[in-house]
Amino acid sequence: MLLTFKRTLKEALRNFFRNGLMSFAALGIMTFSLYLIGMLVFLSLAGNLIFKNLEEKANISVYFKPDVEEEAILKVQKEIEENNQVLSAIYISKEQALADFRADNADEPIILESLEEIGENPLLASLTIQAKDPNQFPAIYETINQSAWSENLSRINYEKNKDLIDKIVSSVKTAKKTGFILGAIFCFISILIIFNAVRLTIYNQKQEIEIMRLVGASNVYIRLPYLFEGVFYALGGAIAALLLIILTVKIADPYFSDKILGQGLNNFFWQNLLNIFYFQLLLGIILGILSSLIAIRKYLKI
Repeated sequence: MLLTFKRTLKEALRNFFRNGLMSFAALGIMTFSLYLIGMLVFLSLAGNLIFKNLEEKANISVYFKPDVEEEAILKVQKEIEENNQVLSAIYISKEQALADFRADNADEPIILESLEEIGENPLLASLTIQAKDPNQFPAIYETINQSAWSENLSRINYEKNKDLIDKIVSSVKTAKKTGFILGAIFCFISILIIFNAVRLTIYNQKQEIEIMRLVGASNVYIRLPYLFEGVFYALGGAIAALLLIILTVKIADPYFSDKILGQGLNNFFWQNLLNIFYFQLLLGIILGILSSLIAIRKYLKI
């Protein structure tokens, strides 16, 4: 069995290099297909992490009118916290808001000077509300609007945050859909190219195949080299595609803010390198073997 494996593997390598330009074309298409799909997997992983971070940071900020007493705001805070949809409601006083504003703009002297010229604290007290599930924000928003104390509110920032999150969701969905369609197209082209490469090999080896039949070679022995040939396309394509993805990520990393993922794009990629490569390799092997099986069934009459 081991001897059969070694011989058929050697024959597959010979077939792979014998096809020349056809092998190169098949390998190139396979590489590009797996590159697109690998990038799609990587973007999906990154998108999931981005949405997880957004979910953790997503909140509704409720700002109170300047004349509302702190005691009244604390009562509202307690009422909101009793809502089973709310994870937390953090009170930020006018003084705390001013201190946070100064800290955030410590490198902006003009803004700080303008603040000093006003002479009084222009910021409002607020409650920062987090939901147990981001999908519950609309219900929380409606509850706030319909509450008895809504007349004490100056503004709620929910609509602005909602539009931003919806735009991100829409963009990621569009990118995934486009990537999936392109990946599917190139997977189909890969199957056609590898199919033709294996078919060409079978056609060129008709006499050799007849001789092997006459000397009693088993069907498995005759078929295995063509299956291995499909695997070679998969392995070569997966490695080449991974190298292209590494190059793409390295080029894109300087233009990608660490705040989006909570870490650098390059670091995130290396953390998921094996998952991406395994997926590419598995898909490539499936495509390669499927192409070879179709060609064998159609043209190898044994």
